[in-house]
Amino acid sequence: MPNFTNSVWTEDSGVAPRHPRLEGERRVDVAVIGAGITGITAACMLKRAGKTVAVLEDRRVGKGETGKTTAHLTEALDARYEHLITNFGEDGARLANRSQREAIERIASFVSDLSIPCDFERLPGFLYTENKEQVDAIEAEAAACERLGMTARLTDSVPLPFPVLRGLRFENQAQFQPRAYVLGLAATLGDAIFEDTHVLEVHEDVPCRVVTDHGTVIADDVVVAAHVPISNKLFLHTKLAPYRTYVVGAYLDAPHPAGLFWDADDPYHYIRSHRLHQGTPVLIVGGEDHKVGQEADTHTPFHHLEEYVRRHFPSAAIGFHWAGQIIEPVDGLAYIGRNTNSEHVYVATGYSGQGLTTGTVAAQLLSDLILGVPNPYAELYDATRIKPLASAKEFVRENVDFPAHLLRDRFRRHGEPELATLPAGEGAVMTVAGKRLAVYRNHAGELSALSPVCTHLGCHVNWNGTEKSWDCPCHGSRFEPTGRVLNGPAVMPLEAQEIPQPQEQESEDEDRAPVIEPGLQPA
Repeated sequence: MPNFTNSVWTEDSGVAPRHPRLEGERRVDVAVIGAGITGITAACMLKRAGKTVAVLEDRRVGKGETGKTTAHLTEALDARYEHLITNFGEDGARLANRSQREAIERIASFVSDLSIPCDFERLPGFLYTENKEQVDAIEAEAAACERLGMTARLTDSVPLPFPVLRGLRFENQAQFQPRAYVLGLAATLGDAIFEDTHVLEVHEDVPCRVVTDHGTVIADDVVVAAHVPISNKLFLHTKLAPYRTYVVGAYLDAPHPAGLFWDADDPYHYIRSHRLHQGTPVLIVGGEDHKVGQEADTHTPFHHLEEYVRRHFPSAAIGFHWAGQIIEPVDGLAYIGRNTNSEHVYVATGYSGQGLTTGTVAAQLLSDLILGVPNPYAELYDATRIKPLASAKEFVRENVDFPAHLLRDRFRRHGEPELATLPAGEGAVMTVAGKRLAVYRNHAGELSALSPVCTHLGCHVNWNGTEKSWDCPCHGSRFEPTGRVLNGPAVMPLEAQEIPQPQEQESEDEDRAPVIEPGLQPA
């Protein structure tokens, strides 16, 4: 059975050093929550500027979303520059491009200066299509890039082993091994990193207090680099939409042509290659995105990617499966800066499909804000911005899930499983003796139950059968089968519940009545 949780990066990065858990109280200049590319890069920049830092990581350095990316380093944004010109004007779109370009060069400088062995390689990137319906869209994007002064050029020659109708070539892009890179940066931070440290609360006192499960950090400033803002319970999340994106890795019998590739189709696909440490070339293909918690069978996206690989690369043998979380902003650009109504708490989120470059942009921007250094991108990425004309349609479309799920999830659903039929290693939300429960049966056959109510804002979670997790369809929180938080914005685990004895009989009316949990209203 495939392992659906470990990426090629975590499997191919060797044994990483362990960092201790935070115990007791620690006083620093800046507390950084999250040890992915944003948090580690920001901590390095702040330390270089003379600040003391503490990096708090719930699990291991670089094993969160940074370790689940496909690691394209490209200035080509998911939102497309044609769209950004409409939303932010030519000057704003040009700044966005410049920020991504500088991020690639910042990464290259760190790799060179610190001699980080992370397979950094410069190569071209290609937006392409196999379908004539998308040719006009690629040509429109080429025109937008030309307006912005970019070097991207149209081409009919895309180095892929299948026919392509049109392509847009971006020069001087790059790829690397993301976890190896982050571990290389982390090695410069000494004893400033604390793993297995779960943040519970962020208090913006003077100074700030970051409360964890075993200790507290006192800091003048706090950077929340946890992929989603755990310190902003509602406002910022209305401008974000969480998606799962899927990846397969396939062994090749010969190296794949050098390049980064992403198509213009729906659903879209993105392609690159990587050479494992023992020399084996691996093809990495991703796509098939869907909103978190809203795919009934999470094996289906993997099956579609496998079919795509077999159709386009028939000699490849699939050996890796993993998924990651993408946070989409409603207006096309990430939210980076001071948290709403905050002076000393900073957030970075909404990276879309450019987590590694935008995470680097965020690290520099937040470091500059804390140090009082002017940053040319501060206004563009301002976390508190609202652009009504640019985001109104997406705002409504993405936020309709929240009220819909709050109501619908309280009703028993037709065809949901019974306790007796739940297979080992699987979970399901079901009604037992009139009570809604998230029930899991472990591989020993033992049953356990949790409240299905997400501890963020009260939606019901759904079972993710490939990654064995409880996923919230409203704001993207994810939990282990035991209820422990995997992904924010939730910080508290799902509440453990007793499994009641089923009633002998239930009337049809009782069976269909909604079960409303107490304390449902969000704080």
